[in-house]
Amino acid sequence: MRLKELGRSGQKISEIGLGTYYDPLWITTAFLGWKRGAATKVEAIKAGLESGISLVDTAEVYRSEPLVAKAIEGRRRDEIFLATKVWPFHLRRDALIRAFNGSLRRLGTSYIDLYQVHWPNPRVPIQETMSAMEQLVGEGKLMHIGVSNFNLEQIKETRSALAKSELTSVQLDYSLLQRGVEREILPYCNKEGIALLAYYPLGHGKLPSDARLEKVSSSNGRTRAQVALRWLAGKPDVFPIPRASNPGHVRDNAGAGDWELSETDRQELDLQFR
Repeated sequence: MRLKELGRSGQKISEIGLGTYYDPLWITTAFLGWKRGAATKVEAIKAGLESGISLVDTAEVYRSEPLVAKAIEGRRRDEIFLATKVWPFHLRRDALIRAFNGSLRRLGTSYIDLYQVHWPNPRVPIQETMSAMEQLVGEGKLMHIGVSNFNLEQIKETRSALAKSELTSVQLDYSLLQRGVEREILPYCNKEGIALLAYYPLGHGKLPSDARLEKVSSSNGRTRAQVALRWLAGKPDVFPIPRASNPGHVRDNAGAGDWELSETDRQELDLQFR
């Protein structure tokens, strides 16, 4: 698995990550105490780690932090990059600190590598939220700060609100089927050295069966999913985080991390999915 620097953080992580958002029904039933298929999901995360993936993304609202804790148990903590998110109702200073400490407990760790604001909340000043984040950085509990589902103006406001830290990453919907970030946000991130974590990198599961990928897939001896993920991972500062719920699928996804598309292949894909 290739490693790539996360923005300008100075830290290298796997180009491909593991996403642990499953679906709304999982979240609802997990909240009620029924974690359907939990053992398989833990094995899927383990399969990714065993394949060389170091980036694991979760969130307090996903109800998957305890699964991540089980999957990483007994592994060297410095070989795993844990990213989680705070819900928008917890962005006031005290609420954010409580939410962060809750994530620490559920993940079974003493620090979090990347803490992200899951969604913006216009009712809470971003300065208050970022001040709390920087407090956690100062205490050594948090390494990097990120945001998710922010537009360009909100990203710029977040950066301005940080007094001592840098904004390390932005997490957004990005795939061959969803390329809106390429208009403004991705060029801005590339210019400013901000990493982009791409969720739904397989287009909600549609790309592995999309016939438009077959030509490039066949010529490279790779699966369609691997081609779609490689297209993203080969871009500067972009880290796709496909869902980790099936061990076999995760191993296949990890196969996108050890090769590169030719420029001709990239042009072909850009033409097919423009």
